[in-house]
Amino acid sequence: MATIKVLGYSGSITTRTVLCCLKEKRVDYELVVVDPAAGDHLQPRYLALNPFGLVPTIQDGDLTLFESRGILKYLAKKYKGQGTELYGNSLSEEALVEQWCEVEGQSYNSPALTILSQIVFVPKKGGTTDEAVVELNVEKVGKLLDIYEERLSKSKYLAGDFFSLADLQHLATTHYLVTICGKGDLISSRKHVKAWWKDISSRPTWKKVTEKAP
Repeated sequence: MATIKVLGYSGSITTRTVLCCLKEKRVDYELVVVDPAAGDHLQPRYLALNPFGLVPTIQDGDLTLFESRGILKYLAKKYKGQGTELYGNSLSEEALVEQWCEVEGQSYNSPALTILSQIVFVPKKGGTTDEAVVELNVEKVGKLLDIYEERLSKSKYLAGDFFSLADLQHLATTHYLVTICGKGDLISSRKHVKAWWKDISSRPTWKKVTEKAP
């Protein structure tokens, strides 16, 4: 069986998420470095695979896929019965996984990335952090985490008592909020969210993905 190729780089939020998924499913892969800092993502040969010029992209035999959340779903379904069952074991569990994946994609990702952008990337480009924007989005994340707190008081993970794609999708962005944005209080101030984060961020697969990067 051909090894899946992951075109991306280890510091990328979305690439890390895909690599973690592959490790959870115990799938061999080859990481082909596409470095945006070097302009690799805008080279014709890469744009032929991913016209949006973003990472990651995967190649699995004749299939080329981009958009990380779509890649995660593909891997979870293709390798059902191998490694961690990231969709659960029933239709109702799968529906709950999809529900909380949508919450991450539609409600959590944007404000969390805005905080990261303002605190880390804007200054790197010579700009000044807009503290009002940070405060607004910290409030948005906080309100959402209040909902998570209620949910996690009733189940160990977001979709139930099993680790799933819904939890995995939160790993990279939350890691950066806690480690380099100084927003760990969003997590630690909520008992059940804190326990959930300690659990999922301690998974061997995630620790392996992050061991050589911030």
